[in-house]
Amino acid sequence: MSNTLVAEDTRKEARTAAWVAAIACTALIFDGYDLTIYGTVLTTLMNDPSQIGQLTPAVAGTLGSYALMGALTCGAVGDYFGRRRLILIGIAWFSIGMFFTALSTSVFAFGALRFLTGIGLGAILATAGATIAEFAPAGRRNFYNAIVYSGIPAGGVLAAFLGILLLEPIGWRGLFMIGALPIVFLLPIALFKLPESPRWLLSRGRRAEAEAIAARTGVPLVEEVIMQRTGAVKEKTGFAAVFSSQFRTGAILLGFMSFSGLLLTYGLNTWLPKIMEGYGYGKTYSLTFLLVLNSGAVIGGMLASKLADRSGPQRIVATTFVLAAITLALMTFAFPLPVLFTFIAIAGVGTLGTQVLIYGFTSNYYTTNARAAGVAWGSGFGRLGGIFGPLIGGWLLAANLGGATAFYIFGAVALFGALVTILVPRQRTVEQAKAKAEEILETQDIPASATDIPVTDRV
Repeated sequence: MSNTLVAEDTRKEARTAAWVAAIACTALIFDGYDLTIYGTVLTTLMNDPSQIGQLTPAVAGTLGSYALMGALTCGAVGDYFGRRRLILIGIAWFSIGMFFTALSTSVFAFGALRFLTGIGLGAILATAGATIAEFAPAGRRNFYNAIVYSGIPAGGVLAAFLGILLLEPIGWRGLFMIGALPIVFLLPIALFKLPESPRWLLSRGRRAEAEAIAARTGVPLVEEVIMQRTGAVKEKTGFAAVFSSQFRTGAILLGFMSFSGLLLTYGLNTWLPKIMEGYGYGKTYSLTFLLVLNSGAVIGGMLASKLADRSGPQRIVATTFVLAAITLALMTFAFPLPVLFTFIAIAGVGTLGTQVLIYGFTSNYYTTNARAAGVAWGSGFGRLGGIFGPLIGGWLLAANLGGATAFYIFGAVALFGALVTILVPRQRTVEQAKAKAEEILETQDIPASATDIPVTDRV
């Protein structure tokens, strides 16, 4: 293939990756917005029973966990029915769910609608990582994953910022209405600009469609074509592939990594304002802590992703988990406010920022036939941790235990996350798999000629 065609394909691939990353990131901004907006309005709901009814700390913690269910099966569906379709359905689903949540008038209705909204958010969460992993240029996959999944803490920044500005003027219902806006602007953009993954199409045997989209988008398929022709691509798909002998141990450990990261993410985003009120900080200050936590996650997560592309995500994730444990313990001491803000920002890197890296680590750990289910397994099992995070905070407040106890528990969870990260067995990278497949081709004397590999493929 000529240098001109290679350069043109490279430009197409970069443009496509940029559109996919922008759409997935924006969708996850509203996932993060939903995650944080509950913590932002929680004090209002607990102090004013006329809104949806009486909320005790234990009930508030339970409600905080309802939006976290539904992710486990959604990603597996993405391995069977496609990335694009599930993202489009997820955007529409969670937008409608946020709209009707804003209209709820009872604890039961609020909780039920939070649960239903969580199904759409789970679909986006599980599928976004699989999608960008299949469109991101080789060598920059951790960085692109960080761009996409930084949408979650960025959504937290948006929720905290709008909570400070708009909670009084438009109330909690207006803030939830803002979460319904993606159906108005993001869904139409995604309909026109989000292609189906050619790698997923090829894994499903739809080679003609895969080649057509690869030609249009510049996404290379040479690795998948070679691996298919050498029998390197397994017939198992979805969860069957995730728990095959190739991935089983890593999948279990990645699940516990996500469990730890999401417990910290949801626990802190739900209860940090309330905990800091217990230390004597007013509502505005307590919401500012959420703003700092999520801002630290966005900035730190992007910087850490650059390091992960250079030295691998495993070492970086373990390090940021340890940073989280240290800073959470330090937050129990009476430091001056600027120092406390610094600790909270670093804790954001080690909790929400770490979870961003975990999603990237997970989505690049699996092959195409298992990727969405692998991300779904990690995020789904992880959301069990997300359920426990709000519950733990509620139980501790109900038992009149101070914020220091919560910070120590969260710090211990971070250390556990670092331990399981270290134990994840290494998986072959795409480049290593490709080299091995080419070696098999050469040994078997099967030519990888231009007649067998489409013109859209390139090394």
